[in-house]
Amino acid sequence: MITVIEQAVQARLVATAPKVETVPVTLCYDRADPFAVRMAFPAPATLEGIEVSWTFARELLESGLDRPTGSGDVRVRPYDADRTTVEFHAPEGVAIVLMTTAELHRFLERAATVVPPGLEHLYLDMDHRLAELMRDTC
Repeated sequence: MITVIEQAVQARLVATAPKVETVPVTLCYDRADPFAVRMAFPAPATLEGIEVSWTFARELLESGLDRPTGSGDVRVRPYDADRTTVEFHAPEGVAIVLMTTAELHRFLERAATVVPPGLEHLYLDMDHRLAELMRDTC
């Protein structure tokens, strides 16, 4: 049984310069963290020169395909009929990427085969997570 979905997508990094670069981004969904998706950016696309990953709610990505969603560090909104904008807000600044909406839909459909939306709570291992939290307190 598949428990992790990874999908490579092409994103366009919108910079302050007029040039718009294409960046290979990896989307990841793991049944062990059923409410979240992870988006990883390769080292050449980051200010630090190391791979950077952002983890945020799967529901945020799902909702953002249809309407502007999010008010925190990650915001998702439709750009046009074919593309979706994902904004990442950090102390260093804001990164804006454009992705093909169809690719995001495909990723979310694949993730739904691992954990159907609305049933995430059934896949949480609360005993394990509590043990991890308490591990260093004794």
